[in-house]
Amino acid sequence: MANANQLMHPVRMRILQTLLGADELTTTQLRDRLPDVSPATMYRHVAALTQAGILEVVRERPVRGTVERSYRVHQSEALIDADTRASMTKDDHRQAFTVFTAAVMGDFDRYLSRDDADPPREGVLYRQGAVWVTEEEFTALVDEIEAAVERRTHTTPGDGRRRHVVSLVFVPDKAAGDDGERDGAAADEEGTAG
Repeated sequence: MANANQLMHPVRMRILQTLLGADELTTTQLRDRLPDVSPATMYRHVAALTQAGILEVVRERPVRGTVERSYRVHQSEALIDADTRASMTKDDHRQAFTVFTAAVMGDFDRYLSRDDADPPREGVLYRQGAVWVTEEEFTALVDEIEAAVERRTHTTPGDGRRRHVVSLVFVPDKAAGDDGERDGAAADEEGTAG
């Protein structure tokens, strides 16, 4: 498992997001997809992720006197496990969340910057909902959502498949006076979508 510092860097986060869902990419292909990242920065962060075991080299081939490597994400190493999250300070979480949200906003901005971007036709969705659940129900909800996404991370391009980035955030919402009970009121769900 990775530690937060290995993953929560803006460039590393973008490299991982670019590789997720791709079978494998070379650093040249990564640079083509992330043209605002300088070659030296790209190589430095790919090397750091590889050394940490988060990326794995799946192919090497000689190209013009050098060796071109293809990388893919080592899925089980690209996660921050529960023990690591438990050891993070509030400031660590704040920094990690800032990097995460900046990466999501960057992905969305790059998408909207494309001339052919068509959010309604392409199913762009952003939604926030609130649910009242027990700790056990919450754990089950997280497991269900993660399992649904995990089942689809192993599909490959082709057959009409298009890559989508799924970003999840679960935050407890402890409003003033919230003791987990609601004077007989029905559970509510609020949402916004675009």
